[in-house]
Amino acid sequence: MNSHKAEKYTLPVGIALVMANMIGTGVFTSLGYQVEPLPSGFTILLLWLVGGVVAICGAMTYAEISVTLQRSGGEYYYLSKTVHPLLGFLAGWTSALVGFAGAISAVALAIGEYASAWLGIPVKGIAIGAIVFVSAIHWFGVRVGGAVQTLLTSVKVGLIVFFCLAPLFFSSDASGISFLPTPADWELIPTAGFVTSLVYVVFAYTGWNAAAYVAGNMHDPVRTVPRALLIGTTAVTLIYLALNAMFLYVASFDELQGKNDIGNVVAFKLFGPAIGTVFTSLFSMALLSTLSAMTIAGPRVTEAMGQDYPRLQFFSRPNRFNMPYVAILFQLAWSVALVVVSSFQEIIQYISVSLSFFSMLTVLAIFRIRKTHPASSTTFRIPGYPLPPVLFVIVSAWMVVFVFTTNPVVLVYVAATLLPGAALYFWSAREKVIF
Repeated sequence: MNSHKAEKYTLPVGIALVMANMIGTGVFTSLGYQVEPLPSGFTILLLWLVGGVVAICGAMTYAEISVTLQRSGGEYYYLSKTVHPLLGFLAGWTSALVGFAGAISAVALAIGEYASAWLGIPVKGIAIGAIVFVSAIHWFGVRVGGAVQTLLTSVKVGLIVFFCLAPLFFSSDASGISFLPTPADWELIPTAGFVTSLVYVVFAYTGWNAAAYVAGNMHDPVRTVPRALLIGTTAVTLIYLALNAMFLYVASFDELQGKNDIGNVVAFKLFGPAIGTVFTSLFSMALLSTLSAMTIAGPRVTEAMGQDYPRLQFFSRPNRFNMPYVAILFQLAWSVALVVVSSFQEIIQYISVSLSFFSMLTVLAIFRIRKTHPASSTTFRIPGYPLPPVLFVIVSAWMVVFVFTTNPVVLVYVAATLLPGAALYFWSAREKVIF
């Protein structure tokens, strides 16, 4: 018997997985594009609070779905089980190619941008090296990968806490931005600027559903998955509010406007060029935790597809550490390919709308699950149902429509992803599908 077969991810690893997936590049890039349409400390923090509430609503819904269906695979399995295998397959295909591989390449490029100056290595070279390094770690099973994930996430959260407290101990002229509401602040909320900024904030919160992808690999999933989703998402919401408040406290609107390296701007102002460079380099290394979390979750989607479709069963082949090594290699290869041919901005825009669409459909599935799966004494139930899923669906639907209408070319990218996925489904489904 394989000695690694019984190993499962624990609650701390589940929480670390959620937090690491969420805290990536979004929170360190989007503020620079929010200060011009929303020149108000109060309104910007409200914007981030709204994004957190939407993410928590999604996390609560996924928590109920995950403990009800109790299997890894995320949207792939949930939509296959509740709606139709084709829709689930397209969700899994999109997750593998865009949601995880695309996000991994985007984070890897961000690591490369930060680290290139002090390592003297080209950005894409660092990005590819980071992807290969993290994939190699998770080749060696749940125990090794879980320990590294917890360590990396702890380092990242520790650096963020230090970053948030730094203005209290290091001399820096405050920006003078007020966080108290004024009548003018409330007038900014119904504007197009608030709505546009919310798109990028919601992207910064993506990853709140990470534990659902490994539900079948969690210890006591009925208890640990809901806790991991809710504790992780709530913690990140508080971190984002504190981090953005610190950014606005240290740097003025003019200093932040149009910048996509907010961490650099603030670190240099707090510590000066020399120490600031060291600090931002350390933080870029901490982004490896995001890369690691996605490397854990992503292959579980293609592994689940391989278990259900005989023609794709090679994706579910385990190595001697009981890890789906073909799925890991596939994700590694596609992520590297995206690094080679794409830019950071192109990847981010593509990811945002694709993930929002399938997350919205999955949350909608809760209404069907409530009818087909009666509650038991051990089932997690969404507090305040049906308000959380309804709120999540409204915001997600608006965001998808907004992106398609303002940038129709994204629709072409999405179609170019889904059509080959549909063709692969009909080829794979010629043999028995397990559902």
